[in-house]
Amino acid sequence: MSSRRRLIIIFAVVDVLLVVLLVGIALSRGGGDGGPDEAASTPAGSGATAGPTATPSPASTATTQFAMPSGNIACTMSVDGVTCTIASYTYAQPVVAGCTEVTGHVIVLNADGVAFSCVSGPPPAVAGDDVPELAYGKSMTVGEYTCTSATDGVQCVDGSGTGFQLARASWKAIP
Repeated sequence: MSSRRRLIIIFAVVDVLLVVLLVGIALSRGGGDGGPDEAASTPAGSGATAGPTATPSPASTATTQFAMPSGNIACTMSVDGVTCTIASYTYAQPVVAGCTEVTGHVIVLNADGVAFSCVSGPPPAVAGDDVPELAYGKSMTVGEYTCTSATDGVQCVDGSGTGFQLARASWKAIP
C-alpha cells in the first residue's frame, strides 16, 4: 500500500471519527423526535463497496453541519464532500471490502463517488439540539455538493448528479 493511500485512509478515519464524536456530543445534549425522515422508503439494491474516503484538504477546513428534523440523520458538508451518519437503520448492512467492523452508519460522497465507511466503536447517536436542523423541503449547498431534506430521508448529490439517498429503511446510490 502506498504512503499516499495510507495517508488518505488515515484522513478518512479521522474525518469519520470526528463526525461520530461531534454527533455523539450533540446527542448527549438532547435527542431526536423520531420524525418521518426515518419512515420507510423504497428499498435499495445491493451493498456498498469500498471506494471514496473523506479526505479533507488543508485548504478547505470550513465545514457545515445539519441534522434532519428527527435527529436520526446528521451530515457534515465541506467543499471536499459530504459525510452523513445515521443512528438507527433497518436496511441490510452494506458490505465494505476488507471491513470486519460495523458498516451502514456512515456514508460518504466525495470526488471518488459514494461509499459506506468501515467504523469501529458504537453507532452514532441521534443529533442533539445544538446541531442546526435542515427542515423538510429545504436544501443546503457547499461547493458543488447539495443535500436536500425530505420526509423520506436526505438526498445528497454533487454537481454531476452523483450521490445518495439515505433513510432509516433504505439507502440508494444516485444515479
